[in-house]
Amino acid sequence: MNSTNTLVCCQFLRFYRFCEGLKTLGVLEKIQKYPDRFRPLFCYEPSALTADQLDDLFTIHLSSEGSNKRVAEEVVIPFWRDYLQDAEEEGPSKLQKILAFATGASVVPPIGFSPSPSVEFIHKGDDDFSSTPLFPMANTCINCIKLPLHVSYQLFKEKFDFALGNTYGFGRA
Repeated sequence: MNSTNTLVCCQFLRFYRFCEGLKTLGVLEKIQKYPDRFRPLFCYEPSALTADQLDDLFTIHLSSEGSNKRVAEEVVIPFWRDYLQDAEEEGPSKLQKILAFATGASVVPPIGFSPSPSVEFIHKGDDDFSSTPLFPMANTCINCIKLPLHVSYQLFKEKFDFALGNTYGFGRA
């Protein structure tokens, strides 16, 4: 028997044992009788993302209260939320691109993310930036998006759109 046949045989045996286990309490018969009711338990179908879901998914990490950094960050938080709302109006693919930019995944996995997605801010002097960074950055390994500190929504949106349109793949975008 060649390796392909062995692999098929092993997979079949696993599936057969699984079905036998389901038969034990009559579960298999119920699955066969009501397949549409059991489909969500066995087949993950991601729902369309919304701006609110994406906003809730990300934890925002702010600097110490009362600091100048915190003041600048609090200006950008509404820009982030407005951007998500605008993206939702453009269609589900834009929200998927934002999620993929930050996490590497365009849909939320059935068991969620680990670590949980987060939002941080890029300050002048962080990561060896001598000037204020213009574009958002992401680290898909830790599901983190870092937002630049812009003072206008139009500039924030323009730079975020550019970043989304010009970065593909994993790693640091």
